[in-house]
Amino acid sequence: MSISRRQLLSGASIAGVGLVAGPGVTAAAARQSRALTELDDGCGHLPDRLFEPFPPLAATPGSLIALPPGFSYQEVAVSGQTDIHDGGGTLIGKTPERPDGTLAVREGGHAWRLIQNHEGSPGSLQPVPLVPGTVYDPGALAGGSTIIETTTSGERVSEWVGLSGTISNCAGGPTPWGSWLSCEETEDKAGTGTLEKDHGYVYEVFATTPDQQLPEPIRAWGRFSHEAVVIEPTRGRAYLTEDVNAPRGLFYRWTAPDGVRLRPYIAAQLGPDDGVLEAMAVQDTDGDGVLPDLSYVTAAQLGRPFRTSWVTVPDRHATTTSVRNQFDETAITRSRKLEGAWGDQHGVYFVASFANSNADVPLDATKHDGQLWYYSYRDEMLTLVGYCPFNALVHGPLTGGWEARLGRSTDLAFDGLDGCHVSPYGPLILTEDGDTANHVLSWSHDAGFQAIARNRVVLRTNAAGANVYSEMTGPAFSPDGNVLFSNIFNPGHVLAITGPWSRYLR
Repeated sequence: MSISRRQLLSGASIAGVGLVAGPGVTAAAARQSRALTELDDGCGHLPDRLFEPFPPLAATPGSLIALPPGFSYQEVAVSGQTDIHDGGGTLIGKTPERPDGTLAVREGGHAWRLIQNHEGSPGSLQPVPLVPGTVYDPGALAGGSTIIETTTSGERVSEWVGLSGTISNCAGGPTPWGSWLSCEETEDKAGTGTLEKDHGYVYEVFATTPDQQLPEPIRAWGRFSHEAVVIEPTRGRAYLTEDVNAPRGLFYRWTAPDGVRLRPYIAAQLGPDDGVLEAMAVQDTDGDGVLPDLSYVTAAQLGRPFRTSWVTVPDRHATTTSVRNQFDETAITRSRKLEGAWGDQHGVYFVASFANSNADVPLDATKHDGQLWYYSYRDEMLTLVGYCPFNALVHGPLTGGWEARLGRSTDLAFDGLDGCHVSPYGPLILTEDGDTANHVLSWSHDAGFQAIARNRVVLRTNAAGANVYSEMTGPAFSPDGNVLFSNIFNPGHVLAITGPWSRYLR
């Protein structure tokens, strides 16, 4: 039986928000179904608890975040306060503003190094300093990446610049060899203000000193408003998200030329036109062709795979027209705010942050407060695995502050999914950039979304007297799984969170 678009939108085809059982069910959903069957006691009963949930969050006066009992945090860096040096020990300034996407890698046996983006733009109050060996565009005193060294318990050691002369370095992704791919969320061109070069690229950053960096864009992956990137384990493909509006962004795939496997210093390996860059099209369920937007897919379709196809980008360099504007609208699938992405051995998890106003979604689509997607490399299928339904209480007029209106749902109603990281334990770690109290979340097929930290830094109050909280960014576990690094975006704080992770993340 085919599912019509009307059924798809209304959720009439399936009751509830559970995983869909059927011939097209995902491997993960099938495993969960088998697990539930095996746990049944023969009388139709299941155990009271299939997982141990994180306990309720609590905070001490003056703390930056609320955490479950047994967990604690320490500050690793503070924008405008902690010192940074030039890579050789000479102090050159303070930690830049707006810490965002982050990767933690091993440095010897006694330390971690964080490669951390800073989403600064021209005119930033605390930009990434221009350090020789790290500069792409000397006319862009704005964003970039820093390297922070810590002990294995998360205590700060030092910090220096790894990439500078770039703009709005938002998220990114790891490479199989341990470097970081830093993405510019901009399309600014040379001649805009003081800019001397075009922007809107991905750069590779190493957890090393400035003399070992290559601050050149990977032009083959296109010039657009990049958010995140995942390299397939074969090293022959990369997947890229685009966070932009008017029109909404696309999900891209780059395929290497025959015989090419990506290796360190990608920008030196690839020519500007090497490989093929494509945009994704999601096939409708009722034979109507291509879904115009991911917001057509609702919680009723959790676990139901969608077939995909790919459309070649005509001009990846966006010479005269932005990449996302180069397509017939009936040929590709758009989405509001495609943000964080992270891969495992079999596919890519990525986030559609929200579509919660009439301007965000097509007329006959459905508002939502966050979608979590999984794309399978082998099957080329796309599956909605997590969903935050639209919550009018979150977005409506307030008369007593967020907490008064939401009550107990402060740590239950989530919105604005953003950063994404696959933990060493298997479950995902996500961060929020929403309209309520912003969290660090965990997600798994069994447990769904859980709050594991809540930001308590208030940016301002709105017209209704409600607190407006800063977003959380850059979730990244240390390689041994003992320390979860995450950031408060503004004012910038880099945090190292420790606790009994293995007890809850499984």
